[in-house]
Amino acid sequence: MKGIQDYYPDHFAQCYGCGRLNEHGHQIKTFWNGEETITRFVPKAYHTAIPGFVYGGLLASLIDCHGTGSAALALAKNQGIELSASNAPRCVTASLQVKYLKPTPIGGEIEIKGKIKEIGARKVIVEAELFANGVLCVVGEVVSVLVPDNFGL
Repeated sequence: MKGIQDYYPDHFAQCYGCGRLNEHGHQIKTFWNGEETITRFVPKAYHTAIPGFVYGGLLASLIDCHGTGSAALALAKNQGIELSASNAPRCVTASLQVKYLKPTPIGGEIEIKGKIKEIGARKVIVEAELFANGVLCVVGEVVSVLVPDNFGL
């Protein structure tokens, strides 16, 4: 299944967390799952903080990029954009809050779910929950803002 990141123009596809063109990045994919958004990621052994647990910075990065992807999905839906090659809205993070509830075990798939809390013309607020083995480990809130198509050129 294609994620919103597959519809970003090439100049927006370099992000370490979600850029499909960044061979060293996480290359996450975010898509709708009913009224929520979802991203899945399997941490590698080198994502270890202490043996058996995922590094917190990675978890924040996943919440961050899931939030901007969720915001782009919400804006596309709100504006009636039918996604096709390179036409997805692109957002950047204006604010990121992360709360670690439990240590996140390494060795399985992580699932991040997003709920659109607020949507405006250029700003979207996303609440995110990160689960490992079905257990809620991290919560976050991402405030994302739409950037112009020529941003970064």
